[in-house]
Amino acid sequence: MNPGPGLPAEFYARPVVAVARDLVGCVVRHGTTAGRIVETEAYHDSEPACHAFAGLTPRTATLFAGPGTAYVYRSYGIHALLNAVCEDEATGAAVLIRALEPLEGLEAMRARRGRGEVRELCSGPGKLTQALGIGLERNATSLVRGPVRIEAPPVGAPGLEIVAGTRIGITRAVELPWRFCAAGSPHVSRPRPALSPTAR
Repeated sequence: MNPGPGLPAEFYARPVVAVARDLVGCVVRHGTTAGRIVETEAYHDSEPACHAFAGLTPRTATLFAGPGTAYVYRSYGIHALLNAVCEDEATGAAVLIRALEPLEGLEAMRARRGRGEVRELCSGPGKLTQALGIGLERNATSLVRGPVRIEAPPVGAPGLEIVAGTRIGITRAVELPWRFCAAGSPHVSRPRPALSPTAR
């Protein structure tokens, strides 16, 4: 697959929930590896599950950067998680990239993950950053120009039916239906959704 154009900053300068929905089907690329986004979650500083709920701090500063910035943080002291900063610089909002369908560089992904089954390579936010070699050094870099780039869906790729539901792995604001997944994808993280379709 030939690399596509990076999504412009204007794509991210919109309500975070809309961006989270529209990122499903787009492609994350880092070095020789790439995968199609099949699961996202939206986070906004108005709700307590978002890091930016605490306001502007040294830890959350990247969340208040320009739209299209990568916010990469360490979860539970182990995994680096990739997020796309959205909206304007007065708002702390980002989309967590939760799962990918591997497209390119599968051998490199297998070597990094120590696993061979394709569906297990990127089926979670910590798995996908390990598979693509994305670490904390990519925090505050541009998703428009790289080194981690998010591209438009591949030309000719079939459309995806998107389902929406509540976010997982959190204990606050659990009622918000801000998780978006490609229906039926085996690459979505567990628990997989059994949810109602949402408009694109």
